[in-house]
Amino acid sequence: MKTHTIRSGQPWLNSALSDGLLILSMPFLSLVLVSFFPDQFKVSSAMPVEYWVVLVVFIDVAHVYSTLYRTYFKAETLQKQHALLVSVPLFCYFFGVLLYHLDSFLFWRVLAYLAVFHFIRQQYGFMRLYSRTENNGKLSRLIDAVTIYTATLYPMLYWHFGEVRNFNWFMADDFVYFPSKALATISLYLYLIVIFVYVLKELNLVIQNRQINIPRNLLIIGTFLSWYFGIIYFNGDMAFTTLNVISHGIPYMALIWFFERNKHQQLIRHRNLMSRLAFGKYGLVFFILVILLLAYLEEGLWDGLVWKEHASVFSFFSSLPQVHDVNILTMLIPLLALPQSTHYVLDGFIWKRH
Repeated sequence: MKTHTIRSGQPWLNSALSDGLLILSMPFLSLVLVSFFPDQFKVSSAMPVEYWVVLVVFIDVAHVYSTLYRTYFKAETLQKQHALLVSVPLFCYFFGVLLYHLDSFLFWRVLAYLAVFHFIRQQYGFMRLYSRTENNGKLSRLIDAVTIYTATLYPMLYWHFGEVRNFNWFMADDFVYFPSKALATISLYLYLIVIFVYVLKELNLVIQNRQINIPRNLLIIGTFLSWYFGIIYFNGDMAFTTLNVISHGIPYMALIWFFERNKHQQLIRHRNLMSRLAFGKYGLVFFILVILLLAYLEEGLWDGLVWKEHASVFSFFSSLPQVHDVNILTMLIPLLALPQSTHYVLDGFIWKRH
């Protein structure tokens, strides 16, 4: 994968300023934002509808559609990876219909675990990108990998067998819950051991190399903070969604923008209309408006046809009939969820092939 030139000896993806503002600072800014919430928002399922629109629609759902700029909006990618780009959504839809037909709750549970896997792998992917210039040996790389997975998996384990959470991923009880103090205690000790080993490893590298990898360490520290405070320390939907969505969605959109704009500038012969509009001189506005519009349309269809919860936000869709027929829902729900499921699966391939 090609990246911008390393600046100041650090493996920035674009620049120290843009990486810092749009990727590395997001967990820290999210935590500061949560600190200003009223106490009830930190421990309850309450969330103002305006805040829900910003977080869920314009960040979480919108970041899903940013993948289009790396896949279906690119003629050369469609040509080279035609089989992948066609088969993944077909598979996701077929499998989704099958799951929903067997059990609608099973569909949401599988989708929730797939989302978690995607969120975890994104942090690992960022860690690898920010480690790409290092040559510290296999043990050091192994410690980095174990650390980033520990930062994400321990909070998830706590969610499964620790104290009951006042929030969920998609719907109530979509994660399996089996309380166990013994497992919670063992997981905590392992969590602390991994942190200790990582700190020792970094201190040793500083002594040996007289240098510290700033973006990788900020990425790992931010991951620990956002996942620990979002899932364990606070116990409210507003706090969880803020730390979860902002720390994931905005960095992902920034990553797409950095890499695709870089390609646009390098590969003149592949500049199609969409590329010129999204990555030209003033393309950032177009890039954002397109994914916001698609996110609003998707959520409008969800609300108009299924949920009927935010008519004031999606008034244009409020006249749509709410679907109750199980057979229709079996076909409709996996279709509405297809952008998400395709994004989760496809994202595991598109970064390996470029």
